[in-house]
Amino acid sequence: MDRLQFFSPVRISHGQGQPVEDIEGVNEAMAFLRKWPRGRRGPVYQCALNCCAAALAGQMSAEEARKAFAGFARITRLLDDDMTLPIGSEKMDSVYSPRR
Repeated sequence: MDRLQFFSPVRISHGQGQPVEDIEGVNEAMAFLRKWPRGRRGPVYQCALNCCAAALAGQMSAEEARKAFAGFARITRLLDDDMTLPIGSEKMDSVYSPRR
């Protein structure tokens, strides 16, 4: 496995009815971040960009960069709903719904 590959992809949702994009490694995450609109590049964007750059330089693991990129995707509301839960778990609304 490539050292810059994520163990599991970050799934980006571009909206309901749109195809989901799987970001599978640091290089793809960097390409995605470089396309991000300049006017929306805040501190969370900068953190994700810095972490991906550090992973490319061998100063950080791909998984640490993945966490930063996934955080950016979550905060910008691009993270696919299925990515918010650990693999094999139920949907959050069913987990936290009061039982009657």
